[in-house]
Amino acid sequence: MVTRIDLPLRTSTASIREAAARATTPYTLIFTRDSSLEWVDHGLERMLAIAADTGAAMVYADHFDEGAQSPVIDYQKGALRDDFDFGGVQLYRTECLRRAAQEMDADYQFAGLYDLRLRVSEMGELVHVNEYLYYEVQDDRRKSGEKLFDYVDPRNRAVQIEMEQACTAHLKRIGGWLAPQFKEVDLDSEAFEYEASVVIPCRNRAATIGDAIRSALSQKTDFPYNVIVVDDNSTDGTVDVIRSFEGNPRLVYIAQGPGYHAIGGNWNAALHHPSCGRFALQLDSDDVYSDENTVARFVAAFREQRCPMVVGTYRITDFELNTIPPGVIDHREWTPDNGRNNALRINGLGAPRGFWTPLLRKINFPVTKYGEDYAVALRISREYRIGRIYDVLYNCRRWTGNSDAALDVVSMNRNNLYKDRIRTWELQARITANAAAGKQAGKTL
Repeated sequence: MVTRIDLPLRTSTASIREAAARATTPYTLIFTRDSSLEWVDHGLERMLAIAADTGAAMVYADHFDEGAQSPVIDYQKGALRDDFDFGGVQLYRTECLRRAAQEMDADYQFAGLYDLRLRVSEMGELVHVNEYLYYEVQDDRRKSGEKLFDYVDPRNRAVQIEMEQACTAHLKRIGGWLAPQFKEVDLDSEAFEYEASVVIPCRNRAATIGDAIRSALSQKTDFPYNVIVVDDNSTDGTVDVIRSFEGNPRLVYIAQGPGYHAIGGNWNAALHHPSCGRFALQLDSDDVYSDENTVARFVAAFREQRCPMVVGTYRITDFELNTIPPGVIDHREWTPDNGRNNALRINGLGAPRGFWTPLLRKINFPVTKYGEDYAVALRISREYRIGRIYDVLYNCRRWTGNSDAALDVVSMNRNNLYKDRIRTWELQARITANAAAGKQAGKTL
């Protein structure tokens, strides 16, 4: 009934073809962990029954990891991350496995299993069984904050190039790929008192907010700028630190009222404030700019590249600003031609980020505390060019107070599910736009 084949997560196209050739049963179980696999009573039979009942192209399930429950999340059209966690067991309908292997037209060294999953998802549903059906041991025991930057670690560059190629081919097959054609923007279409605003949203950051504000206020420019600090009902002394800077005429302090605002809502409060500048520049309350020229360099990049969003380069540091691995994160995987397509595969576009305020006042940030910047960047990239600065502008401090330093599995699943949902919405919008453009082109022929 089922053939078991053990393969690593980063496996070659040749290995997938060999697996398809070895499969002699209706279903093929691929196990991706370098550890033992044990089933709960009748767990395998349950997976097979659901595969048969649903006609799924692939089935995966919740499981136990060293005795603890380890749930996974539902797959959806936008779940394009190459690090999507299926657990160790992927149960394929063999006819889908074989067909995908036959259609593979690239010889990947690392992206074979990823290519397989994408191709099979085009043939049928990837069904998540939210029942705990087996026992496994996870290979990677690092905390969530230690895994965040794996996809931009220079040591993984060859892997990422292949993953991008596989994802790009998938987007082209399903009609979601965007050609490198962009709308132009008139950056001076509206008048602003300030050329730029540094936006610092915060909540309970008494230990770091002073450093962030000092960094923002120390910028050197030949144009007027200000610093907008939005406090979201802090209770730890953050407000006292902010008020200690109120004698500086550049500081704009916004105290949020009761209710739910999250990071996205705090950004919206800054963007719609009458003192917000033409360009709104990110500075998180944990972090500091690399020097006093960051704001000037941002504005110069907007002017030179004529785009409504610019993303810079940052350095990972400890609390004392000592560089820690993986060091400089420059997101050089972003290319003018394919960056916005590859953005659907990765979980972030980089930092610090700057936005042209008139466009952001139309789009607005989603009122969430996670993924709000990614959602806005995807939306902008659908139509507009995103500029890049590949010199370090920003020190991203990693410490125990970071909100993503040590998330439990439920919190990580919630965050990943939301970002996948963002990608699903954006992918559907791109598919719809491409279809409409194709239909219009057909009418004009």
